[in-house]
Amino acid sequence: MNATSSTYDEKQYSTLNLGPTHPATHGIFQNILTMDGEMIVDSVSTVGYIHRAFEKLAEHRPYNQITPITDRLNYCSSPINNMGWHMTVEKLIGAEIPKRAQYMRVIIMELSRIADHIVCDTVIAVDTGAMTGFLHLFQYREWIYEIFEEICGARLTTNIGRIGGMERDFSPKAWEKLDHFLKNFPTGLREFQKLVDRNRIFMDRTINVGGITVDMALDYGFTGPNLRAAGVDYDVRVANPYSSYEDFEFDIPVGTNGDTYDRYMVRMEEMWQSLRIIEQAVKNIPDGAYHADLPEFYLPEKQDVYNKMEALIYHFKIVMGETAVPKGEVYHSVEGGNGELGFYLVSDGGRQPFRLHFRRPCFIYYQAYPDMIRGGMLSDAILTMSSMNVIAGELDA
Repeated sequence: MNATSSTYDEKQYSTLNLGPTHPATHGIFQNILTMDGEMIVDSVSTVGYIHRAFEKLAEHRPYNQITPITDRLNYCSSPINNMGWHMTVEKLIGAEIPKRAQYMRVIIMELSRIADHIVCDTVIAVDTGAMTGFLHLFQYREWIYEIFEEICGARLTTNIGRIGGMERDFSPKAWEKLDHFLKNFPTGLREFQKLVDRNRIFMDRTINVGGITVDMALDYGFTGPNLRAAGVDYDVRVANPYSSYEDFEFDIPVGTNGDTYDRYMVRMEEMWQSLRIIEQAVKNIPDGAYHADLPEFYLPEKQDVYNKMEALIYHFKIVMGETAVPKGEVYHSVEGGNGELGFYLVSDGGRQPFRLHFRRPCFIYYQAYPDMIRGGMLSDAILTMSSMNVIAGELDA
Protein backbone atom coordinates (compact mmCIF):
# COMPACT_ATOMS: atom_id res chain seq x y z
CA MET A 1 0.00 0.00 0.00
CA ASN A 2 2.80 2.40 0.90
CA ALA A 3 4.64 1.67 -2.32
CA THR A 4 1.48 2.28 -4.34
CA SER A 5 0.78 5.56 -2.53
CA SER A 6 4.29 6.88 -3.12
CA THR A 7 4.01 6.04 -6.81
CA TYR A 8 0.84 8.11 -7.16
CA ASP A 9 2.27 10.95 -5.07
CA GLU A 10 5.29 11.44 -7.37
CA LYS A 11 5.00 14.29 -9.87
CA GLN A 12 4.69 13.14 -13.46
CA TYR A 13 6.26 15.67 -15.85
CA SER A 14 6.13 15.60 -19.62
CA THR A 15 8.63 16.96 -22.11
CA LEU A 16 7.47 19.18 -24.95
CA ASN A 17 9.56 20.42 -27.86
CA LEU A 18 8.58 23.96 -28.76
CA GLY A 19 10.39 24.16 -32.08
CA PRO A 20 12.71 24.02 -33.93
CA THR A 21 10.07 23.93 -36.67
CA HIS A 22 6.87 25.23 -35.18
CA PRO A 23 4.62 28.06 -36.41
CA ALA A 24 4.58 29.68 -32.97
CA THR A 25 8.36 30.10 -32.73
CA HIS A 26 8.51 32.45 -35.77
CA GLY A 27 11.95 31.08 -36.57
CA ILE A 28 14.19 28.03 -36.36
CA PHE A 29 15.08 27.57 -32.72
CA GLN A 30 14.05 25.11 -30.05
CA ASN A 31 12.87 25.16 -26.46
CA ILE A 32 12.74 21.85 -24.61
CA LEU A 33 10.00 22.41 -22.03
CA THR A 34 9.41 20.35 -18.90
CA MET A 35 5.66 20.52 -18.38
CA ASP A 36 3.36 19.94 -15.43
CA GLY A 37 0.14 19.85 -17.39
CA GLU A 38 -0.06 23.31 -19.00
CA MET A 39 2.46 24.83 -16.61
CA ILE A 40 6.13 25.22 -17.55
CA VAL A 41 8.40 23.80 -14.86
CA ASP A 42 11.67 24.32 -16.73
CA SER A 43 13.00 25.21 -20.15
CA VAL A 44 16.23 24.66 -22.06
CA SER A 45 16.85 26.73 -25.19
CA THR A 46 18.71 25.34 -28.19
CA VAL A 47 20.13 27.68 -30.84
CA GLY A 48 22.34 27.29 -33.88
CA TYR A 49 19.94 25.70 -36.37
CA ILE A 50 20.65 28.38 -38.97
CA HIS A 51 24.17 29.31 -37.92
CA ARG A 52 25.86 30.45 -41.13
CA ALA A 53 29.33 31.43 -39.87
CA PHE A 54 28.79 35.08 -40.80
CA GLU A 55 31.76 36.32 -38.83
CA LYS A 56 34.13 33.84 -40.45
CA LEU A 57 32.67 34.58 -43.90
CA ALA A 58 33.23 38.30 -43.31
CA GLU A 59 36.87 37.71 -42.41
CA HIS A 60 37.44 36.28 -45.90
CA ARG A 61 35.76 39.04 -47.89
CA PRO A 62 36.72 42.61 -48.78
CA TYR A 63 34.95 45.29 -46.79
CA ASN A 64 32.43 46.31 -49.44
CA GLN A 65 31.33 42.68 -49.95
CA ILE A 66 30.41 42.23 -46.28
CA THR A 67 27.29 44.41 -46.58
CA PRO A 68 25.09 41.62 -48.05
CA ILE A 69 26.07 39.40 -45.11
CA THR A 70 24.64 41.93 -42.66
CA ASP A 71 21.29 41.81 -44.52
CA ARG A 72 20.73 38.32 -43.19
CA LEU A 73 20.99 39.22 -39.50
CA ASN A 74 17.72 40.93 -38.60
CA TYR A 75 16.05 40.60 -41.97
CA CYS A 76 12.99 42.53 -40.73
CA SER A 77 15.07 45.73 -40.73
CA SER A 78 18.00 44.98 -43.05
CA PRO A 79 19.01 48.59 -43.85
CA ILE A 80 19.90 49.28 -40.21
CA ASN A 81 22.32 46.36 -40.34
CA ASN A 82 23.79 47.62 -43.63
CA MET A 83 24.35 51.15 -42.41
CA GLY A 84 25.66 50.08 -39.03
CA TRP A 85 28.40 48.19 -40.87
CA HIS A 86 29.14 51.10 -43.20
CA MET A 87 29.51 53.46 -40.23
CA THR A 88 31.88 51.02 -38.54
CA VAL A 89 34.24 51.02 -41.53
CA GLU A 90 33.91 54.80 -41.83
CA LYS A 91 34.91 55.10 -38.19
CA LEU A 92 38.01 52.99 -38.85
CA ILE A 93 39.12 54.96 -41.91
CA GLY A 94 38.13 58.35 -40.46
CA ALA A 95 35.68 59.26 -43.23
CA GLU A 96 33.55 62.40 -43.01
CA ILE A 97 30.06 61.77 -44.38
CA PRO A 98 28.07 64.63 -45.97
CA LYS A 99 25.08 65.84 -43.99
CA ARG A 100 22.64 64.99 -46.76
CA ALA A 101 23.81 61.37 -46.80
CA GLN A 102 23.40 61.19 -43.02
CA TYR A 103 19.81 62.45 -43.21
CA MET A 104 19.04 60.01 -46.01
CA ARG A 105 20.35 57.21 -43.80
CA VAL A 106 18.17 58.37 -40.92
CA ILE A 107 15.06 58.28 -43.13
CA ILE A 108 15.83 54.74 -44.29
CA MET A 109 16.76 53.45 -40.82
CA GLU A 110 13.57 54.83 -39.24
CA LEU A 111 11.45 53.34 -42.01
CA SER A 112 13.20 50.06 -41.23
CA ARG A 113 12.40 50.42 -37.52
CA ILE A 114 8.73 50.94 -38.34
CA ALA A 115 8.72 47.86 -40.60
CA ASP A 116 10.37 45.81 -37.83
CA HIS A 117 7.92 46.95 -35.16
CA ILE A 118 4.95 46.33 -37.46
CA VAL A 119 6.01 42.69 -37.67
CA CYS A 120 6.48 42.32 -33.91
CA ASP A 121 3.34 44.09 -32.67
CA THR A 122 0.98 42.58 -35.23
CA VAL A 123 2.32 39.09 -34.51
CA ILE A 124 1.71 39.60 -30.78
CA ALA A 125 -1.89 40.37 -31.71
CA VAL A 126 -2.10 37.29 -33.94
CA ASP A 127 -0.88 35.09 -31.09
CA THR A 128 -3.80 36.32 -29.00
CA GLY A 129 -6.21 35.44 -31.82
CA ALA A 130 -6.47 38.86 -33.50
CA MET A 131 -5.68 38.33 -37.18
CA THR A 132 -7.50 41.33 -38.68
CA GLY A 133 -5.07 44.00 -37.46
CA PHE A 134 -2.11 42.00 -38.76
CA LEU A 135 -3.52 41.86 -42.27
CA HIS A 136 -4.54 45.51 -42.18
CA LEU A 137 -1.20 46.93 -41.00
CA PHE A 138 0.96 44.79 -43.25
CA GLN A 139 -0.07 46.79 -46.30
CA TYR A 140 1.90 49.74 -44.85
CA ARG A 141 4.93 47.54 -44.40
CA GLU A 142 4.57 46.72 -48.09
CA TRP A 143 4.67 50.44 -48.86
CA ILE A 144 7.97 50.69 -46.97
CA TYR A 145 9.37 47.87 -49.09
CA GLU A 146 8.26 49.72 -52.23
CA ILE A 147 10.26 52.74 -51.04
CA PHE A 148 13.32 50.54 -50.48
CA GLU A 149 12.83 48.99 -53.91
CA GLU A 150 12.72 52.42 -55.50
CA ILE A 151 15.91 53.48 -53.69
CA CYS A 152 18.07 50.38 -54.20
CA GLY A 153 16.14 47.80 -56.24
CA ALA A 154 15.66 45.34 -53.35
CA ARG A 155 13.00 44.81 -50.71
CA LEU A 156 13.86 42.42 -47.89
CA THR A 157 17.64 41.93 -48.06
CA THR A 158 18.48 45.37 -49.29
CA ASN A 159 22.27 45.86 -49.63
CA ILE A 160 21.35 49.54 -49.37
CA GLY A 161 23.89 52.34 -49.18
CA ARG A 162 27.65 52.18 -49.48
CA ILE A 163 30.71 52.81 -47.33
CA GLY A 164 30.80 56.59 -47.51
CA GLY A 165 27.10 57.29 -47.96
CA MET A 166 24.46 56.31 -50.51
CA GLU A 167 25.03 54.81 -53.93
CA ARG A 168 22.54 57.25 -55.50
CA ASP A 169 20.30 60.14 -54.54
CA PHE A 170 16.60 59.55 -53.87
CA SER A 171 14.65 59.66 -57.11
CA PRO A 172 11.51 61.82 -57.50
CA LYS A 173 9.50 58.57 -57.37
CA ALA A 174 11.12 57.64 -54.04
CA TRP A 175 10.19 61.02 -52.54
CA GLU A 176 6.67 60.61 -53.89
CA LYS A 177 6.28 57.16 -52.30
CA LEU A 178 7.74 58.41 -49.03
CA ASP A 179 5.28 61.30 -48.96
CA HIS A 180 2.41 58.90 -49.64
CA PHE A 181 3.50 56.71 -46.73
CA LEU A 182 3.88 59.64 -44.31
CA LYS A 183 0.40 60.93 -45.14
CA ASN A 184 -1.43 57.60 -44.82
CA PHE A 185 0.43 55.46 -42.27
CA PRO A 186 -0.74 57.45 -39.19
CA THR A 187 -4.35 56.63 -40.06
CA GLY A 188 -3.60 52.92 -40.38
CA LEU A 189 -1.59 52.87 -37.15
CA ARG A 190 -4.40 54.58 -35.21
CA GLU A 191 -6.92 52.09 -36.63
CA PHE A 192 -4.77 49.19 -35.48
CA GLN A 193 -4.41 50.68 -32.02
CA LYS A 194 -8.17 51.14 -31.72
CA LEU A 195 -8.57 47.44 -32.47
CA VAL A 196 -5.90 46.18 -30.09
CA ASP A 197 -4.53 48.55 -27.42
CA ARG A 198 -7.50 48.54 -25.04
CA ASN A 199 -9.02 45.27 -26.22
CA ARG A 200 -10.00 43.35 -23.07
CA ILE A 201 -8.93 39.95 -24.41
CA PHE A 202 -5.58 41.34 -25.58
CA MET A 203 -4.93 43.06 -22.25
CA ASP A 204 -5.85 39.97 -20.22
CA ARG A 205 -3.49 37.87 -22.34
CA THR A 206 -0.50 40.24 -22.18
CA ILE A 207 -0.51 42.20 -18.89
CA ASN A 208 1.69 40.57 -16.22
CA VAL A 209 2.80 37.94 -18.74
CA GLY A 210 6.51 37.29 -19.38
CA GLY A 211 7.64 40.12 -17.15
CA ILE A 212 11.25 40.93 -16.37
CA THR A 213 12.65 43.25 -13.70
CA VAL A 214 15.06 46.09 -14.40
CA ASP A 215 17.90 44.39 -12.53
CA MET A 216 17.33 41.09 -14.31
CA ALA A 217 17.16 42.79 -17.71
CA LEU A 218 20.42 44.64 -17.07
CA ASP A 219 22.11 41.49 -15.78
CA TYR A 220 21.21 39.69 -19.00
CA GLY A 221 22.43 42.59 -21.15
CA PHE A 222 19.06 43.66 -22.52
CA THR A 223 18.95 46.68 -24.83
CA GLY A 224 16.34 48.17 -27.13
CA PRO A 225 12.56 47.98 -26.68
CA ASN A 226 12.80 45.01 -24.31
CA LEU A 227 14.97 46.99 -21.90
CA ARG A 228 12.97 50.19 -22.28
CA ALA A 229 9.78 48.23 -21.51
CA ALA A 230 11.33 47.38 -18.13
CA GLY A 231 11.80 51.08 -17.41
CA VAL A 232 15.35 51.95 -18.58
CA ASP A 233 15.49 54.80 -21.11
CA TYR A 234 18.67 53.64 -22.85
CA ASP A 235 18.73 54.30 -26.58
CA VAL A 236 21.94 54.28 -28.64
CA ARG A 237 20.60 57.12 -30.81
CA VAL A 238 20.64 59.37 -27.73
CA ALA A 239 23.43 57.84 -25.62
CA ASN A 240 25.95 57.78 -28.51
CA PRO A 241 24.45 59.73 -31.42
CA TYR A 242 25.46 58.78 -34.94
CA SER A 243 24.36 59.90 -38.41
CA SER A 244 23.28 63.30 -37.00
CA TYR A 245 20.62 61.88 -34.66
CA GLU A 246 21.52 64.73 -32.31
CA ASP A 247 19.74 67.05 -34.79
CA PHE A 248 16.35 65.45 -34.21
CA GLU A 249 13.78 65.82 -31.47
CA PHE A 250 12.12 62.60 -30.30
CA ASP A 251 11.10 60.91 -27.08
CA ILE A 252 12.22 57.56 -25.67
CA PRO A 253 9.14 55.59 -24.59
CA VAL A 254 9.57 53.43 -21.49
CA GLY A 255 7.38 50.93 -19.66
CA THR A 256 7.00 50.03 -16.01
CA ASN A 257 6.37 46.28 -15.68
CA GLY A 258 8.63 44.84 -18.39
CA ASP A 259 5.81 42.51 -19.40
CA THR A 260 4.42 41.56 -22.81
CA TYR A 261 1.95 44.46 -22.83
CA ASP A 262 4.70 46.99 -22.06
CA ARG A 263 6.91 45.59 -24.81
CA TYR A 264 3.99 45.92 -27.22
CA MET A 265 3.22 49.50 -26.16
CA VAL A 266 6.87 50.64 -26.27
CA ARG A 267 7.21 49.45 -29.85
CA MET A 268 3.90 51.05 -30.76
CA GLU A 269 5.01 54.43 -29.43
CA GLU A 270 8.42 54.03 -31.11
CA MET A 271 6.67 53.86 -34.47
CA TRP A 272 5.14 57.28 -33.78
CA GLN A 273 8.53 58.63 -32.77
CA SER A 274 10.11 57.20 -35.93
CA LEU A 275 7.46 59.00 -37.99
CA ARG A 276 8.35 62.17 -36.14
CA ILE A 277 12.04 61.74 -36.96
CA ILE A 278 11.38 61.00 -40.64
CA GLU A 279 9.19 64.09 -40.99
CA GLN A 280 11.95 66.26 -39.50
CA ALA A 281 14.55 64.69 -41.80
CA VAL A 282 12.42 65.23 -44.90
CA LYS A 283 11.66 68.83 -43.94
CA ASN A 284 15.24 69.77 -43.08
CA ILE A 285 17.32 67.60 -45.41
CA PRO A 286 20.27 69.68 -46.60
CA ASP A 287 21.55 70.04 -50.13
CA GLY A 288 24.90 68.68 -51.17
CA ALA A 289 26.58 65.40 -51.96
CA TYR A 290 25.00 62.07 -51.08
CA HIS A 291 28.35 60.33 -50.60
CA ALA A 292 31.79 61.18 -49.31
CA ASP A 293 34.81 61.71 -51.53
CA LEU A 294 36.14 58.16 -51.13
CA PRO A 295 37.34 56.89 -54.50
CA GLU A 296 38.80 53.79 -52.78
CA PHE A 297 35.30 52.65 -51.80
CA TYR A 298 32.84 54.39 -54.11
CA LEU A 299 32.51 53.11 -57.67
CA PRO A 300 33.16 55.84 -60.26
CA GLU A 301 30.61 56.73 -62.90
CA LYS A 302 30.45 54.12 -65.65
CA GLN A 303 31.13 56.72 -68.33
CA ASP A 304 34.34 57.70 -66.51
CA VAL A 305 35.39 54.04 -66.28
CA TYR A 306 35.14 53.78 -70.06
CA ASN A 307 37.12 56.95 -70.72
CA LYS A 308 39.48 57.67 -67.81
CA MET A 309 42.37 55.48 -66.68
CA GLU A 310 42.16 56.61 -63.03
CA ALA A 311 38.47 55.75 -62.85
CA LEU A 312 39.15 52.36 -64.43
CA ILE A 313 41.86 51.63 -61.85
CA TYR A 314 39.58 52.52 -58.92
CA HIS A 315 36.75 50.49 -60.40
CA PHE A 316 39.03 47.45 -60.72
CA LYS A 317 40.46 47.84 -57.22
CA ILE A 318 37.02 48.11 -55.60
CA VAL A 319 35.40 45.24 -57.53
CA MET A 320 38.39 42.93 -56.99
CA GLY A 321 38.60 43.82 -53.31
CA GLU A 322 42.06 45.34 -53.42
CA THR A 323 41.34 48.31 -51.16
CA ALA A 324 43.40 48.11 -48.00
CA VAL A 325 42.34 49.91 -44.82
CA PRO A 326 44.51 51.18 -41.96
CA LYS A 327 45.36 49.05 -38.98
CA GLY A 328 43.09 49.60 -36.02
CA GLU A 329 40.41 48.35 -33.68
CA VAL A 330 36.96 49.95 -33.49
CA TYR A 331 33.53 49.26 -32.07
CA HIS A 332 30.46 50.98 -33.42
CA SER A 333 26.84 50.42 -32.49
CA VAL A 334 23.49 51.56 -33.78
CA GLU A 335 19.97 51.29 -32.37
CA GLY A 336 18.63 48.31 -34.29
CA GLY A 337 15.03 47.17 -34.30
CA ASN A 338 15.76 44.91 -31.32
CA GLY A 339 18.37 46.95 -29.47
CA GLU A 340 22.07 47.74 -29.62
CA LEU A 341 23.48 46.25 -32.81
CA GLY A 342 27.24 46.46 -32.56
CA PHE A 343 30.20 45.73 -34.83
CA TYR A 344 33.61 45.01 -33.32
CA LEU A 345 36.18 45.31 -36.09
CA VAL A 346 39.91 44.57 -35.93
CA SER A 347 42.03 45.43 -38.97
CA ASP A 348 45.61 44.37 -39.55
CA GLY A 349 45.90 46.67 -42.56
CA GLY A 350 44.87 44.05 -45.11
CA ARG A 351 42.09 43.88 -47.64
CA GLN A 352 39.66 42.13 -45.29
CA PRO A 353 38.96 42.21 -41.54
CA PHE A 354 41.35 40.35 -39.25
CA ARG A 355 38.43 39.88 -36.85
CA LEU A 356 34.80 40.93 -37.02
CA HIS A 357 32.23 40.28 -34.32
CA PHE A 358 28.53 41.11 -34.56
CA ARG A 359 26.82 42.07 -31.30
CA ARG A 360 23.33 40.77 -32.00
CA PRO A 361 20.73 41.91 -29.47
CA CYS A 362 18.53 38.83 -30.08
CA PHE A 363 21.30 36.43 -29.12
CA ILE A 364 21.88 38.29 -25.86
CA TYR A 365 18.33 38.73 -24.60
CA TYR A 366 17.15 35.28 -25.70
CA GLN A 367 19.27 33.85 -22.85
CA ALA A 368 16.63 35.20 -20.44
CA TYR A 369 13.72 33.43 -22.12
CA PRO A 370 13.71 30.32 -19.86
CA ASP A 371 13.61 32.52 -16.74
CA MET A 372 10.82 34.64 -18.20
CA ILE A 373 8.49 31.72 -18.94
CA ARG A 374 9.27 29.43 -15.99
CA GLY A 375 6.15 28.95 -13.83
CA GLY A 376 3.83 30.27 -16.52
CA MET A 377 1.39 28.71 -18.97
CA LEU A 378 2.41 27.32 -22.33
CA SER A 379 0.15 29.80 -24.13
CA ASP A 380 1.87 32.66 -22.27
CA ALA A 381 5.28 31.39 -23.39
CA ILE A 382 4.23 31.89 -27.01
CA LEU A 383 3.23 35.50 -26.37
CA THR A 384 6.41 36.18 -24.43
CA MET A 385 8.51 34.95 -27.34
CA SER A 386 6.57 37.09 -29.80
CA SER A 387 6.92 40.21 -27.65
CA MET A 388 10.70 39.71 -27.35
CA ASN A 389 10.82 39.67 -31.16
CA VAL A 390 13.37 36.89 -31.42
CA ILE A 391 14.60 36.93 -35.04
CA ALA A 392 16.31 33.66 -35.89
CA GLY A 393 18.66 35.27 -38.41
CA GLU A 394 19.97 37.62 -35.73
CA LEU A 395 20.05 34.89 -33.09
CA ASP A 396 22.40 32.68 -35.14
CA ALA A 397 25.13 34.64 -36.93
